[in-house]
Amino acid sequence: QVQLVESGGGLVQAGDSLRLSCAASGRTSSSDAMGWFRQAPGKEREFVAGIVGIRWSTSTAYAGSVKGRFTISRDNASNTLYLQMNSLKPEDTAVYYCAGRRGWIVMAASEYTVWGQGTQVTVSS
Repeated sequence: QVQLVESGGGLVQAGDSLRLSCAASGRTSSSDAMGWFRQAPGKEREFVAGIVGIRWSTSTAYAGSVKGRFTISRDNASNTLYLQMNSLKPEDTAVYYCAGRRGWIVMAASEYTVWGQGTQVTVSS
C-alpha cells in the first residue's frame, strides 16, 4: 500500500514562490499517475497538475488557472513528487493534496485512490 505525505506549505505574499513535496512510500510505478489537487474553504477539491510516465519520458497536465506559473515534477529514484509554484496569487490559497491512481492523468479527484494528508498554502495580498 502506497502512503503519501505532503510538505512545504506555508504563508507567503503574492508574487512569492513555494515548492511542495510529496513523499511516497511503498510500491510505486512511473506509469501510475500522480497529481496535485487543492481545496479552498467552501469549494470542492480541484485538479491542479498531474504527471505520468510515458515509456522513457513523461506527460504532464495543468489546470488553466496555474499553467505557466506552476510546474509538476518527480524524482522516481526517491519516490518524491514536487510542485513548484511561482507568482503565487491570493486565489491560490488552499490546502494542497497529492494523490495517485493507476492509469492515466485525469482531472476528477474521485478517480484517485491514494491521498496525502494535505499541506496548507496561504497567499496574502
